[in-house]
Amino acid sequence: MRRSNRAGHHPLHVRRSVALLLGCTLTLLAASCGGGSTGSGDQPEIQLTIATFNEFGYDDLYDEYMAEHPNIRIVERHAETVDAHIKNLDQNLASGSGMADIEAMEINWIYKYLARGDQFVDLRDFGANDLKDRWLDWKVAGATTQDGRIIGYGTDIGPEAICYRRDLFAKAGLPTDRVEVAKLFADWKSYFATGRKFKEKVPGSAWYDSAVLTWEAMRNQLDQAYYSNQDRFLAGENSKLQDVWKQVVQGSADGLSARLPAWSDAWNKAFRSDAFATMACPGWLLGVIQTNAGSFGKGKWDVADVFPSGGGNWGGSYLTVPKQSPQQAEAARLAAWLTAPEQQVKVFKKVGSFPSTLDAYDDPQVKSQVNEYFNNAPVGEIFVNRARAVILKQHKGPREGEINQVFSAALARVDNRKQQADAAWRQALDDADKAANTRSSG
Repeated sequence: MRRSNRAGHHPLHVRRSVALLLGCTLTLLAASCGGGSTGSGDQPEIQLTIATFNEFGYDDLYDEYMAEHPNIRIVERHAETVDAHIKNLDQNLASGSGMADIEAMEINWIYKYLARGDQFVDLRDFGANDLKDRWLDWKVAGATTQDGRIIGYGTDIGPEAICYRRDLFAKAGLPTDRVEVAKLFADWKSYFATGRKFKEKVPGSAWYDSAVLTWEAMRNQLDQAYYSNQDRFLAGENSKLQDVWKQVVQGSADGLSARLPAWSDAWNKAFRSDAFATMACPGWLLGVIQTNAGSFGKGKWDVADVFPSGGGNWGGSYLTVPKQSPQQAEAARLAAWLTAPEQQVKVFKKVGSFPSTLDAYDDPQVKSQVNEYFNNAPVGEIFVNRARAVILKQHKGPREGEINQVFSAALARVDNRKQQADAAWRQALDDADKAANTRSSG
């Protein structure tokens, strides 16, 4: 799904609220519109609620499913942001009632609920073991508890490439062909080094948009970041995490960052200028660039089939079934259908959410996609390659989302020259330690 507007789970466009009810003009369901309790024939009507946020692109799929299952009525509860969704979910989880039959989970927050997996249906009880080969291994692993329960079916993912400005690269004397550009970014060391060369030639432009988003990309590739595999908070003793911090803050000191808060008005407007030359770029971000840059950016932006130091992922969600649901079997059935390859391809065509299912990558509608705006880049092929390059290395703990917000806020203070890097690091460790040891609601 498209991402939220905060560091660590940033989204794009807030979608309209939707309440999906079958129209009374449909003769088949006229009884239910009139208040009756039966569906088609002798089958009782079953209402399934699904709680989502941002843009999942499921509207047409709901109609399709209900047409195929006349006794099913789907009602969506839509939150405009991830934070609002999580607040509702936590309140209902704590009270023991009020959860939807299907609850969507954003990738940076599902780890909070893996630790409470006993409150969600183990989808293996409804055939998940037979279905799990649908998805990339790391996508399944992201919704699997330490004792092997699968609590979520994967929706989309956000495999990352590097988007870049061809005209600014030419101005700096750098290659512009996407194959040659990919050779510049074997790892983060070469990425930053190329940025410093760029700044020497084009001092009026930054190398990337935001230190926070660069941090997000880099720390997600670590074997361990904020937590050990045993859910012990370890950021303060993690030399690899501190090394990532040092690289990013040095980049800010060297002027590589445009110091633009992601999703801010300034960030949006910067795409219509020469403010920066590159950015970590999941597939769903192409639409954001095109929307923000408009005619100014057409043909100037391109995307290279590379991500420094290997694969990276930014974005994606899961569908879970809480044990509160009185319709667990039907809810699990709907969740499996919504996340099947055929449906993921339809969502990809509609809103651009990149599939997490392997069979979708062989669909011509995905793998043969070309983006005219990005200089006719073969984006289907590029992001299939980027998805396959991701390896799930990092264990994320139950307070991952809150802790990442703490470090992102600290880095933003450094990037905007409001706090020295060492002081910001110490404050982040202190604030994150408190967040890690705060008892989850419920």
